[in-house]
Amino acid sequence: MKKVLIALCLATTPLLTACTTGDPVREEQMTVAKAQREIKIGMTSADVIEVLGSPNMVTTDDKRRETWVYDRVSSSVSKSSAGVWLLFAGASNAKASSSQRTLTIIVKFDENNRVRDFAYRTSAF
Repeated sequence: MKKVLIALCLATTPLLTACTTGDPVREEQMTVAKAQREIKIGMTSADVIEVLGSPNMVTTDDKRRETWVYDRVSSSVSKSSAGVWLLFAGASNAKASSSQRTLTIIVKFDENNRVRDFAYRTSAF
């Protein structure tokens, strides 16, 4: 009986802990702080690519100056279960919650392909 009880306890231990699902291998996270810290007026477009990577969208204005837009969305789902005794009784107390964050960075270049302005917007829900 002791062995059965120990086996049941070991088998249900993962149910007592919370876990987060998602991609375990991530590229470096783009953040508002990173944009504030590393994007500077006068930087070249090559420098911006080195810091932020390739943009999601490139447009030009009436003076043929480029504007780069970076859009990033991240989602996370957290699942947790508690109550070994509820599990044995046929009930589950599993909970899941999800959250999403967005980040948009807009970089405007001058005629010489140097940063003339940049802005960012972030949201979480």
